[in-house]
Amino acid sequence: MVDWGKLIQIDSKSDGLITARVIGVNREIYQLGVVGRSKAVRGELSGRLRFASESGELPVVGDWVRCADQGDFLLIVDVLPRKTILSRKTAGIRTEEQPLAANVDVVAIVQGLDGGRNFSLRGMERYLTLAWDSGATPLIILNKADLCEEGEAFRNEAELAAPGVDILITSAVEGKGLEEVKKKLKGRTAVLIGPSGVGKSALTNALLGEESRETGAIREGDKRGRHTTTSSRLFPLSSGGWLIDSPGLKEVQLWGEEESVDDTFSEIREWAEKCRFKDCTHQGEPGCAVQEALRDGLIDPGRYGAYLDLRREMSWLESRRSEKYHLEERKKGKTLSKHIRSMKSDKSIY
Repeated sequence: MVDWGKLIQIDSKSDGLITARVIGVNREIYQLGVVGRSKAVRGELSGRLRFASESGELPVVGDWVRCADQGDFLLIVDVLPRKTILSRKTAGIRTEEQPLAANVDVVAIVQGLDGGRNFSLRGMERYLTLAWDSGATPLIILNKADLCEEGEAFRNEAELAAPGVDILITSAVEGKGLEEVKKKLKGRTAVLIGPSGVGKSALTNALLGEESRETGAIREGDKRGRHTTTSSRLFPLSSGGWLIDSPGLKEVQLWGEEESVDDTFSEIREWAEKCRFKDCTHQGEPGCAVQEALRDGLIDPGRYGAYLDLRREMSWLESRRSEKYHLEERKKGKTLSKHIRSMKSDKSIY
């Protein structure tokens, strides 16, 4: 039984606490890496974190946390400030942040070269927007080169969707490109993201040199994979650094700021800076440099359409977040007013 009173005393003094890193999460059970301990230690959430009002307050893989030693487990009492945070909007109608990984230096977006839906420029742009918003450096990995003879042609396509981003071609089966990946990740923390079936777990195993993650078969029709990885996990790389393998994402809803979309579509941003009006929406205003570049064939029409779609999605998200904020503030105001009226009616306190 956890002594909650003792926990409050330790937390209030900010001493007697252990700093650990979250290396695995399975529902509310955490695996923690602690300096001086060779094996992972089980961690559980304190009451304050367990009932956090926002999902974004909960620790995720990569987080540094402060813990109270409870003997056979550590009680997580606080999450230290994050250097970077990779998040998406929660699935469904709720407007909440869902953090995927914290304190990462590189967001490696994995696509498959085996056909079907495993290679998608529009999907790549979505992942890139999340990556830019996280504050980390994006990296594109085109995996399964052993199943494709036109890897360079796919690289050229990817360069269009990811201008200025490093793009590596790999084969987890044959070991192609793995040394290049290791060089990019050396001394850094990286997270692999992408849909199921692109070979993230196989890539993780190849980079680690051991079978740490289960891999699964894919459907032949559309090359979609099933979710063999059900939770994120942080692994140490022998070449130096850390690697987070995450579950495949069925739905990639954006979370962040509109500026992240501009980072993904940097060539459109450059033209937008030449528009006559600073608040130009690039959809018909006079003096729009983006429209002029589009007519002259200097901007890809598919990229332009995706840019507008993601900008609209971000704008909608911002309006929902603002609406939620005002509703919460209104609720707080009503609660305070009710409390004041209650105090005024209670004559015994005067």
